[in-house]
Amino acid sequence: MRKQKILLFQLVRIRKFKWVCIHNAIAGHDGRHYVKNFGKITQYKGDGVTSVKTKLPIGVFDSGIGGVSVLAELIRMLPHEEFIYFADTLHAPYGTKPETTVRELSLKAADFLFTQGTKSIVVACNTATSAAIGEMRKRHPFPVIGMEPAVKLAVESAGKGTILVMATPLTLKSMKFNDLVNRHRQQAEIKLLPCERLVDIIEKDHNNAREINEYLSGVFSGIDRKGVSAVVLGCTHYVLIKKEIAHALGGEIHIIDGNYGTARRLKTVLQNERLLNGAVHEVIPVSAKSNVKFYMSGSEREVVARYKQWLLAAGIVCESEFMYCR
Repeated sequence: MRKQKILLFQLVRIRKFKWVCIHNAIAGHDGRHYVKNFGKITQYKGDGVTSVKTKLPIGVFDSGIGGVSVLAELIRMLPHEEFIYFADTLHAPYGTKPETTVRELSLKAADFLFTQGTKSIVVACNTATSAAIGEMRKRHPFPVIGMEPAVKLAVESAGKGTILVMATPLTLKSMKFNDLVNRHRQQAEIKLLPCERLVDIIEKDHNNAREINEYLSGVFSGIDRKGVSAVVLGCTHYVLIKKEIAHALGGEIHIIDGNYGTARRLKTVLQNERLLNGAVHEVIPVSAKSNVKFYMSGSEREVVARYKQWLLAAGIVCESEFMYCR
């Protein structure tokens, strides 16, 4: 029987906290699937390989803590899934670096998550999405989901008034983002606000209200705040300071981020690809519990405690492992 190698590297969870590496998943011309596991070939009838893949974790990455806000939304929407979160803290922030550098770092992050046996990757960073999402999709055989500033949603739901888009300088310069904005400029006044140092401030301490408020006062200093109908958060870090942004703009303001839409997109793709682990829940739970394995490129082990603290504040109890890598 002729066989064709179709995949290298998968991890299958066979017991709690124990993983087995599968080499050389192969498909025979008889229509059946086989998996070569440490020299032993096991036959899976029908979509057996698909059922194996459903148990694999979902990879999520960002330059730091911002992507944890996306992770929280993913856990709430997909409570039966397990996650691997990679924070490239050694190279944060991405938003002030050249696009070629961000592309290189993002591709390395995605390659790393692929080697961990993930079934899908979520790029929980608008800047990384703009710089590298196309190349990631070309080089990986599974779904790669990116972020997009929720400009369309803001235009459709915010009514009359100016829409402010807060993002990193690199995101605002990207062709992908400008194409998005140009599609909606005739429908609303859209003002772009580059926030060059804000990710650094949040990454250092997102609870530092004084420094954050001083920075935001400068960003909004030339804005007619009464004329603002909505604020679009074009960076996942900014989700962590929604209250401070609302306060800086005078209280009640419509603040929109892309996290929920990204989670919905991931769920739809996993369903279509038959990669969803467990039943689909239309009602999103207020609280959830999840297993997450954290990896850092930097050596700041205490950062994980901040990540778990933020998830707990969002109603998510996180059982986790920590790994340091470069």
